[in-house]
Amino acid sequence: MDKKTEEPKFKKVVDAADGLSLGISMVVAVLIGVGLGLGLQKLTGMWWTLWIGVFIGVAAAILNVYKAYDKQKRSLDELANDPKYNYSKRQTQDDEDEDEKY
Repeated sequence: MDKKTEEPKFKKVVDAADGLSLGISMVVAVLIGVGLGLGLQKLTGMWWTLWIGVFIGVAAAILNVYKAYDKQKRSLDELANDPKYNYSKRQTQDDEDEDEKY
């Protein structure tokens, strides 16, 4: 096998860890947002600044989910365009081969 086409040894482990880290990153984003909100509240003395931090944390969590979705969609689109997995093209080629036998 050519070294350029060979996959890294731990690629599957890294991909699995990337998928598991989505939940953790959502929780961390919200906690950091709450921390920012509490810091703003102590700095300004206004109670409603806590909610600014909460909204920032939730927005960051949603952004993390969107990025993971986009990455997964691109990966699946690559598989859909791969001729090895394209059933309709393979089916028409098999039908043409059967017609030629008779």
